[in-house]
Amino acid sequence: MPPSHPRSSSPATATPPPPAPSPSPSPAPSPEAVTPLIRGIAVLRRLTDAGGSAGLGELERATGLARSTVDRIVSTLARMGYVRQDGRDVVLAPRLMELGNAYLDALRLPALLSAHADALADELDESVSLAVADGDGIRFIHQATRRRALSLSFRIGDLLPAERTAPGPLLAVEWAPADWERWHERRAADPDDRGFPAVPPRRHPLSPGDFEAAVKEAEAHGWALDDQLIEPGLIALSAPVRAADGRAACVASVVSHTSRHSADSLRETLLPRLRTTVAAMERELSAARTPAAPPAPSGLAGWTGASKQELGREFVESLARGLTVVTAFGAGRDELTLTAVAEATGLARATARRALITLEHLGCVTAHGRTFRLTPRVLALGFPCLSRTTLTRVAHPHLVALSRRVGDATALAVPAGEDVQYTAWVTTGRIMDVDIAVGARLPAYATSAGRVLLAALPPGERSALLGRSSRDALTARTVTGTADLAAVLDRAGADGFSLVDGELEEGLRSIAVPVRDRTGAPVAAVNVTLHSSRRTPEQCRGEVLPELRDTAAAIEADLHVAERFTRVPAL
Repeated sequence: MPPSHPRSSSPATATPPPPAPSPSPSPAPSPEAVTPLIRGIAVLRRLTDAGGSAGLGELERATGLARSTVDRIVSTLARMGYVRQDGRDVVLAPRLMELGNAYLDALRLPALLSAHADALADELDESVSLAVADGDGIRFIHQATRRRALSLSFRIGDLLPAERTAPGPLLAVEWAPADWERWHERRAADPDDRGFPAVPPRRHPLSPGDFEAAVKEAEAHGWALDDQLIEPGLIALSAPVRAADGRAACVASVVSHTSRHSADSLRETLLPRLRTTVAAMERELSAARTPAAPPAPSGLAGWTGASKQELGREFVESLARGLTVVTAFGAGRDELTLTAVAEATGLARATARRALITLEHLGCVTAHGRTFRLTPRVLALGFPCLSRTTLTRVAHPHLVALSRRVGDATALAVPAGEDVQYTAWVTTGRIMDVDIAVGARLPAYATSAGRVLLAALPPGERSALLGRSSRDALTARTVTGTADLAAVLDRAGADGFSLVDGELEEGLRSIAVPVRDRTGAPVAAVNVTLHSSRRTPEQCRGEVLPELRDTAAAIEADLHVAERFTRVPAL
């Protein structure tokens, strides 16, 4: 392992972590490094660079691995819930975000500062981001975006070259001579920034002196501007958020475009408000206390062992164990000793040590004396493309699997006023099948999905909605009376599901359960719809309802991981 460096034992929010290693090509790994872990992370990085999906053949060519090796890696990652296979394509799955979540939880900055960034974005009606250093680049850890046709936001986890950003000069103020040397080496090896997939290739050459001058100006002024360095029209203003020791914990940026501001007007108009927010962020950091560490993950080593026993050579246990080491870190567990990692994962010390050596070689972990920390490089494992996921994308593969198990149409619906809107629909391909267009809206009172969502409303809100809305009898069986419908909704709320039989359309039977977010609030419903000749109501309850509940639980598990540090919209 590289020589360790002493550091303070103060909390992460009081002392920012040292910069992660440069993204430049790594030296040869230690003989103790875990080769399957290196290969597995190479596959994950390739999938990330490809936008979250790639064919098996493409992964074979891009990584230089044998096809049998790629197949075993994909099988292992699929078992962990980190990828899924769609035909011959491999697709990143939301569960993979737990690796990035471990880093962000350990860092604590998003939890402490994101509310300030969001408030500034609302005040200015501009996108606001937080970024940290990652070698000679900058990596985003929070985004507060404006929903416009012309979007200017990057994604959480995106890596940008320092010299083409506003945060870069502010972070480079703290570079040591070795950091500058690595920057020069990277610029010589990659003058067009092809190694940064999040930005377009460089249009014009940059003199090293230009960036060095920008760093000096940033140090003198305490702020920095990006005047269309990344692409035409994009401008940004940044200021450092300093920890108690005066070092930059992160950089806050306001991002706009030239149709709204010039670079000068962005600085003149918005810098005072940016500085006010930065001051509030610094007070937040100063007042923060190290949180009590929640229980560490448990049983991970036992799970990997059981999976190996079940799948045999198709499960690469050393890869799975290496990735579980990342999840040992988190809030209150930002710095861990080897012993703590071994205890948290259930791995033998020797196994945990080799995993940490490998992760350090890959730039995902840094060693500081006897302790280890995750680096921003962990976010490169799928987080950028997955951070823009939607509830519909999260749910769709689970709906497909449910439809195959029960043999009937499945759907996801979200509330839309007095209606529900269907955002995903999976049919069976049967000659007589239920097929409702994605985007269609149906009255909530006459659908199973609508009723489980209405049942979850606060009593006052539900009573007001039932009192003001008019309801047509769509069939002879449709419940329309306020008192009768209220009783039906009470029953649905108590049962946790709703079964609607011929009330929307004669011969149509459906059953639904709610899908809840991290707070426990219902945000959608998943349902199965079928012709009444297919199953009796009793069979729907006995055969379909357990499958529905399992599907909702699987969707919720993925959703809760995905929305830990990102907003997950319905569409």
